[in-house]
Amino acid sequence: MTVQDISSLPPARGQLLAGLRDILPLAIGVAVYGLAFGLLAAQAQMSGLQTGVMGTIVFAGSSQIIAVERLVAGAGAGTALLAGLALNLRLLLITASLRDELAGRPWWQILLGVHLATDENWALMHAMRARGRPAGYWYLVGGGLALVAIWVLATVAGAGFAAAVPEPRALGMDFAFTAAFIAILRSLWSGNAMLLPWAGSVAIVLLAGLLAPLDPTWTLILGGVSGAAVAGAFGHD
Repeated sequence: MTVQDISSLPPARGQLLAGLRDILPLAIGVAVYGLAFGLLAAQAQMSGLQTGVMGTIVFAGSSQIIAVERLVAGAGAGTALLAGLALNLRLLLITASLRDELAGRPWWQILLGVHLATDENWALMHAMRARGRPAGYWYLVGGGLALVAIWVLATVAGAGFAAAVPEPRALGMDFAFTAAFIAILRSLWSGNAMLLPWAGSVAIVLLAGLLAPLDPTWTLILGGVSGAAVAGAFGHD
């Protein structure tokens, strides 16, 4: 469907389909680290069904990776959950910036928009606006629906593949945690505005690891909270 065809549709439907279409190039990267996360989930003894349900409900790649990595490392469920939440505190800033798009909408649309908001479709929405194209709530939702579908399918495929391999470590799959996280970090970098929050987060993690006898989970939590605090203090979205 061309841009002209979409522009002739009712505004909500046209923006929904435009968001679905425009996000597809970015969704390729999501599929790659979704496969990697599926491999990780299999190492944590998660089935394909459990992996898919987690991806649908949580739908936060970096948060899911850290939480599962902490579980594999022997941390409890509570600390793994806190580590995942701390890493995704930046989403509070993203959802807060959507107040105009969410204002006056019914509760289910607010929940849907907040749940589907990611770095990719949020940034794409603003990029399209900068080009003069209409991109609002339904554009964001369209992109989010495409991403969550691809994320869940990729993670389930990765978990199923790992379950079918007798010795995942023999193929180097134990490196999947690191590889997936590097891929996600690369996708999150959006320019020099990210430098200060990231530097603050890294500094706190290093200092906490060197000067305080903390479990790695708590250093990750401190790093996530400090990075979000720096971003909020300096007005970075």
